Amino acid sequence: MLIRKPIFPGVIELNFQAGEVLGCNVYLVYDQDEWILIDIGYEETVDDFVEIIRQLDFPLSRCKTLVATHADVDHIQGLAKAKQLLKTTVTGHPKAAKPLREGDTLITLAEIEAQNLKLAMPPVEIEHEVNDGDIIKVGNLELEVWHTPGHTDSQLAFRHGDVLLSGDNIYRDGCIGAIDAHHGSDIKAFVKSLERIRDSDVKWLAPSHGPIFRNDKDFLNRTIDRVRGYLKMADFGTLADSWPLMDQWDDEVAEGKLPEGLVPPSA
Repeated sequence: MLIRKPIFPGVIELNFQAGEVLGCNVYLVYDQDEWILIDIGYEETVDDFVEIIRQLDFPLSRCKTLVATHADVDHIQGLAKAKQLLKTTVTGHPKAAKPLREGDTLITLAEIEAQNLKLAMPPVEIEHEVNDGDIIKVGNLELEVWHTPGHTDSQLAFRHGDVLLSGDNIYRDGCIGAIDAHHGSDIKAFVKSLERIRDSDVKWLAPSHGPIFRNDKDFLNRTIDRVRGYLKMADFGTLADSWPLMDQWDDEVAEGKLPEGLVPPSA
């Protein structure tokens, strides 16, 4: 059995728990034996994550639901497999339901012909649709659903006390989730979502990629100003060669390093 390494009360991030980055951040939210997953990542790592969960002594039969933050392949390709293994349901925003049900490779960015990218996108049904202001209950723990469109039209974030499981809205290096018309990006909506995060009293942001970081108004303002500027620019794209933050995240996960000032709860 593994010793649990919660980063917040009732929240374990499975890459950090494993000590290696297997894919996008996968948050296991739990109260007693009942638990859910926020995202699952690629199909090829589902077995790894399920084994970690088993080693953490969470009953597999007590998975209440699998939650999709949005309908991008790197977050949800493994949903169909995990749903079958765990015999559970899928929860997401209504705008994610159709591309997931149809296994749409264009909207999910599983297929980008110009970049010779073609991934399988196993179709999966969303049984539970959630909207802004809804509450997801896990035992006695409650997650407040935020609809934060911009990266995609189905992007969700989830508030739990002082932390926001913030999806692909913003990362520690000031980058944001890729803007691409094919999967429902909207720059004006993105600005509003970032402003909502900035103006909230949330203290910590736990993104879908990379390390946790503090919610800082000056930091958010710099990103908001940059994103607002995209409305007047013709040169924005998603063709970056690398992402240095992910190299940092690999090292920090291996070292078990959390942000200064964050004191994780005892297991």
